[in-house]
Amino acid sequence: MNSLQVEIGEHIINVSFDSCQLLNFFSKNFSILSNNKKNPDLNVAISSGYGIRFVHYQVSITEHAQSIHYERPDYLIKVDRNFTRAQIFVHDELALKHALMNVYSAFILHHNWGLLIHSSCAIENQKAHLFAGHSGAGKSTAAKLSSPRPLLSDEATLVKVTKDCITIFDSPFRSEQEGSCDQAPVPLNSIQLLVQSTQIERLQLTKSEAYIQLIDKVFYWKRNGEEVTRIMKMLKTIVNLVPVYNLKFQKNDKFWELIS
Repeated sequence: MNSLQVEIGEHIINVSFDSCQLLNFFSKNFSILSNNKKNPDLNVAISSGYGIRFVHYQVSITEHAQSIHYERPDYLIKVDRNFTRAQIFVHDELALKHALMNVYSAFILHHNWGLLIHSSCAIENQKAHLFAGHSGAGKSTAAKLSSPRPLLSDEATLVKVTKDCITIFDSPFRSEQEGSCDQAPVPLNSIQLLVQSTQIERLQLTKSEAYIQLIDKVFYWKRNGEEVTRIMKMLKTIVNLVPVYNLKFQKNDKFWELIS
């Protein structure tokens, strides 16, 4: 087995895997630590050759005495109840990316650290601006149009939530735009809910409207009511600290004139 340590957010993940091909996956997408001497927050063992190619996003969850299992046709995750060790069985790199997102989202939720939000996010003047919306709303488009601003995510934004600050970390879970894996965390300054339009307009939502709109943007595989309560509390903290807007935009970068 090959092994390495990667850093995601503020967490050290010890990864072991049975295929040299997976080394390229981690080298391309993750911040790899130069040595394996740090105590990991999570140990992950990855095995290839599982299941079939991607069919759908639906994940089934089963509870066991000592573990929790997350299963999809192209991957299987077995994680202990303390979220310190996980076994991941995958079909290919796409399955691995989605499985790692599943594990890490559940891990940070379990530890009440933060959320993984379906969105893109860019930096302007050392502040983060997040772009969320339903599938096809333009998250990847907004990410591309934000160049040359540094990009923290184009698919899954890594959000740390504390009682008085919302911080965005460089996300390794990318769709199209590759990251540098070396962007420092920055405070979240605004959230845009995207609507492609012939107009350019930015309207602030009330906190209750923003909360409702953000609920289905969280990467979450429903397991129990306790986890849902944690998500709700963190989302309420986010909308209390960060303004949320409906952003109508064209396929150009003029929307940044409303944000900057």
